[in-house]
Amino acid sequence: MNMTIINTLIAVIFPIVIIFATLMLNKSMQFNFEKSTPFECGFDPHNSARIPFSLRFFILAVLFLVFDIEIALLMPIPSSSSLPAAMKLTVVLLCGILLIGLYHEWNEGSLEWK
Repeated sequence: MNMTIINTLIAVIFPIVIIFATLMLNKSMQFNFEKSTPFECGFDPHNSARIPFSLRFFILAVLFLVFDIEIALLMPIPSSSSLPAAMKLTVVLLCGILLIGLYHEWNEGSLEWK
């Protein structure tokens, strides 16, 4: 009981002390405009350092990650021959949700690169 309370206090107090110290040390720093500008070999940049990011590319990358992780989770299923009925139902539901999501993204046009 006592060990649990001590561990909880450490887990609560330690992050608060670190956050407080970071805020206090950060306030002492002065904002310098020269240090916050982009640096290109000593010359002032001719255009913006920020390139506009394609939202379609981001959505396609997130979709790839979701389906990639789901396939990695489904890979060991065929090798295990004796699955309980609940596990089989879960696998069927997961595959159904993936297929419904794929169908929705296909109809929405998110998979086409325009």
